[in-house]
Amino acid sequence: MPRLFTALEIPRNAAMSLSLLRGGLPGARWIDVENYHITLRFIGDVDGRTADEIVGRLDRIDRPEFQLRLEGIGSFGSKKPHSVWAGVSQPPEMYALQAEIERICQRIGLPPDPRKFTPHVTLARLKSSRVDDVVHYLSGRGNFYTAPFTVSRFVLLSSRESVGGGPYLTEEVFPLNEGHVFPMPSASLLQPAKSML
Repeated sequence: MPRLFTALEIPRNAAMSLSLLRGGLPGARWIDVENYHITLRFIGDVDGRTADEIVGRLDRIDRPEFQLRLEGIGSFGSKKPHSVWAGVSQPPEMYALQAEIERICQRIGLPPDPRKFTPHVTLARLKSSRVDDVVHYLSGRGNFYTAPFTVSRFVLLSSRESVGGGPYLTEEVFPLNEGHVFPMPSASLLQPAKSML
């Protein structure tokens, strides 16, 4: 059985912005653009019956669409960096969706996810990159952000056993409820207000 996980997709224009961050880091294995995603919950290898039960329960999730923006970049593994990522704005609707998926997985009998939910898009896996090279790469790209986009669905993806990074296959699609999506403030509105004095 393939490894399963739930995720948010990255729309094409945001993915193209991410692709411009590729390169300039020795020892990086860059993720293909079509494999960019935000993992909500890693499920792992499960049998067919469990997979069907997960799909049935995910299909009953009743959550609203929301807006998201990719912003900032960083790395995991401070002394020995192992990946580079783009950050994600933190709308409460995304956290509520992720928490509901986590509850569903635990009710089915899967162990709790040991990792704290840290939404991100993996850009590259690092095999032998030096810390100095990673710091230099990140320092030149820290002001990265994309235009906001609407998240109208989440997906169940599968991956074959590999070193990670795809290719991923969309197994199921779960729409979110259309409704009034409040627009995110533009990046310029997020800057601290200047004193008028």
